[in-house]
Amino acid sequence: MQTTKPHVALLASPGLGHLIPVLELGKRLVTHHNFRITIFVLASEASTAQNQLLESSNMDVLNIVSLPSAEISTKVDPGAHIVTKIVVIMRESLPGLRSAIAAMKSRPSALIVDLFGTEALPVADEFKMLKYVFIASNAWFLGITVYAPTVEKIVDEEHVKQQKPLKIPGCKSVRFEDTLEAYLNRNDQLYGEYARVGLEIPEADGILVNTFEDLEPATLRSLTDAELLGRVAKVPVYPIGPVVRTLGPLVLADPVLDWLDKQPSQSVIYVSFGSGGTLSAKQMTEIAWGLEQSQQRFIWVVRPPVENDASGTFFTVGNDSDGTPDYLPDGFLTRTRDRGLVLPMWAPQTDILAHPSVGGFVSHCGWNSTMESLLNGVPLIAWPLYAEQKMNATMLTEELGLAVRPKMSTSSRIVERKELEMVVRKIMVDKDGQEIRDRAKELKHIAQKALSKGGSSCTSLSQVAKEIEMSLKAKVQGA
Repeated sequence: MQTTKPHVALLASPGLGHLIPVLELGKRLVTHHNFRITIFVLASEASTAQNQLLESSNMDVLNIVSLPSAEISTKVDPGAHIVTKIVVIMRESLPGLRSAIAAMKSRPSALIVDLFGTEALPVADEFKMLKYVFIASNAWFLGITVYAPTVEKIVDEEHVKQQKPLKIPGCKSVRFEDTLEAYLNRNDQLYGEYARVGLEIPEADGILVNTFEDLEPATLRSLTDAELLGRVAKVPVYPIGPVVRTLGPLVLADPVLDWLDKQPSQSVIYVSFGSGGTLSAKQMTEIAWGLEQSQQRFIWVVRPPVENDASGTFFTVGNDSDGTPDYLPDGFLTRTRDRGLVLPMWAPQTDILAHPSVGGFVSHCGWNSTMESLLNGVPLIAWPLYAEQKMNATMLTEELGLAVRPKMSTSSRIVERKELEMVVRKIMVDKDGQEIRDRAKELKHIAQKALSKGGSSCTSLSQVAKEIEMSLKAKVQGA
């Protein structure tokens, strides 16, 4: 009888938005399938936040291995796109990954990499491991990523130069204004690197996606249909989402949660633009006035503004007499202190979105935040900033009916206070937002069902686990 626990290694690329879903997938494989999990992580600029996350009490079920920090200053231009830098860091980490696996007494049966780790797939081959790619975003994003490199001429001529929507077989077209930055400049290193990723993903034994059957049925069908996207995806696609942070142990005295406990049900709007999201000073002023004029309770995670320049210099943060930072309107904190909390830099988002007092979320539409919101039945105000967030915002508003998207002023390119006031009131209290609020509750139940025993996502991950178990069994019997 086989008693060896299956051992799986996961490789996470730098950045909290990439690390969190990888950690959560690892935890799910431990708790639901009794696997041994090793997670390879790389030091990054966000290492303080990363270290705090890795040291938190619910990580002890995982074996976290730090790979040597990669020196990339001679390999990439200092002004290169963040994605280019991440890809190069991942490439430079391959010797460290190879050495770490070779040194293991009990080698993993499978390697799971994220979007930017596809160059590590041949390392899995070297050690005769199964290999998977985990896309911590949605199936539509996976669709454009694997399809676009196979139709480069259409992308370049029609989609970018003529700004026509990019038709993707079996699913929604991507409008030019929503498209990924990677496709905009063929001469940028980013273009070649991202195209390569799209071509490497199908070299895996399977693709795990942070979505679920009932959220994207048409796109998921297309990815498995050889006449449609299945022609380029080539391998099984496993929708296993939502993969989100779970609530940690109760913190005895968290002032944010204590404040929320005192607020009426679904009365608070939460405003946060993610771990990498920054706005201009002018935009932050408009948000402050919009929140104040909406007369709604709020929690706002504030980061110092960054203007739209390559250096992204931070303002020197000063305060006026009541402690209001100098990039917010004078007296803002005093005027809103009875119904608002302004939190510098960070907030316990998982706990906030799960709290019954929260009724809306102004979000940058990063997929981690979107899934957390969806799983808690919280409707969104979609405010995308970068990466695939514009695609996510379009999906949330036009396909899922889960969000409203504020209009940007054509002259100033910012969302003005009156517009924000209107969308906040729509999501929170106005009659014309009731349909969105109802849809959020409906999707919450559908998502919970997908994750429950016998649900589509639970079954999907079980299929992957079974493949890994069978591979281990074959190895044990062949030894």
